[in-house]
Amino acid sequence: MRQGWRWFGPEAPVTLDEVRQTGATNIVSSLHQVPIGHAWTQAEVEERRTMIETTPQGRSPLTWSVVESIPIPDAVKRKGGQARAEIEAWIASLEAVAACGIPIICYNFMPVVDWTRTDLDHEIETGATAMRFDHEKFAAFDLFVLQRDGAAQAYSPEDTARAQIVFDAMSDDDIADITRNITSALPGSTTEPLTIPEFRDKLAAYSGIDAAKLRQHLIEFLQAVTPAAEARGVKLTLHPDDPPRSLFGLPRIASTAEDYAALFDAVPSQANGMCYCTGSLGVRADNDLPAIARRFASRIHFAHLRATKREGDGRSFHESAHLEGDVDMVAVLRELVAEDSRRKGDETIVFRSDHGHRMLDDLTKKVTPGYPAIGRLRGLAELRGILHALGSVPN
Repeated sequence: MRQGWRWFGPEAPVTLDEVRQTGATNIVSSLHQVPIGHAWTQAEVEERRTMIETTPQGRSPLTWSVVESIPIPDAVKRKGGQARAEIEAWIASLEAVAACGIPIICYNFMPVVDWTRTDLDHEIETGATAMRFDHEKFAAFDLFVLQRDGAAQAYSPEDTARAQIVFDAMSDDDIADITRNITSALPGSTTEPLTIPEFRDKLAAYSGIDAAKLRQHLIEFLQAVTPAAEARGVKLTLHPDDPPRSLFGLPRIASTAEDYAALFDAVPSQANGMCYCTGSLGVRADNDLPAIARRFASRIHFAHLRATKREGDGRSFHESAHLEGDVDMVAVLRELVAEDSRRKGDETIVFRSDHGHRMLDDLTKKVTPGYPAIGRLRGLAELRGILHALGSVPN
């Protein structure tokens, strides 16, 4: 298995030389500066690849192995194959990536919002901070800040009463914080920052789109782009929904094993794969993570290895340390190692530690929310230790 590290580009707080110090060898990056829906050019991709792979004298080499992500425009999610211009632009980006020799592309199909958290610096018992999804805060935002049409019917009377208490206790700064966290697009997000009126308009545009229709739109997208990926030796990896359930009344269709099975049945090409994210899938108690890894082993080309801890009734959760929480990481890695041992060279699985705690010096430094250096380094070291114990030396 290949050790990856998400790098947000030359403006990121973590430099490439610091990435080398973590022991990671494979970079996960994207052209975040290119507006969503615009085709990437080969020159732009090559510029980033050169930046990553030009190794200063005496330094360890790095390889750009995964693009995370090429954003899928909202029009594709709403219109499927009818969004022809947007799909053609996405294929052009894929072709630019392939021409530069980058073999894996990660993407997601979450409508309106990407990965979602209510708190970016929730203090935990160690004194470090973690990202958190607080269901009551989320309901308070949905009901009383966003004031979404239909929200009142989405919550039980008990949930609404608790959300009202939470909202009444919020200061103006608290409301501004949660609004920014949910609507302004978190790092690496493939959706656009929105104001509250824009957010309402986006939600209204999905009226009449249920899970079946959204899944059909994803299948139409895959039917259009997978032949281009297959012809160029590129693997497409669909990231799970985060969290893996409906938000704001919107359908989500990459939350369970059966969701993925439906997509692989519809588009059976081996270029149609998955990004196996233990943190996202692990939020659902009914997701058997080792079984999912075993079932879809040949489809897993990229893995996000992190752990989440469900709270209370299971609707709230926070990011735990990588070997804690609700993920049996040893069992997961045993499955991934078994699959990886059947592969050669560039076909091996790229994994990265994900969403580390903000800790030690990072508590006083500028960090990318969810992606501090020290917490991810701790996670990578723990994962590397498991791999060594399983007899798999990561590269």
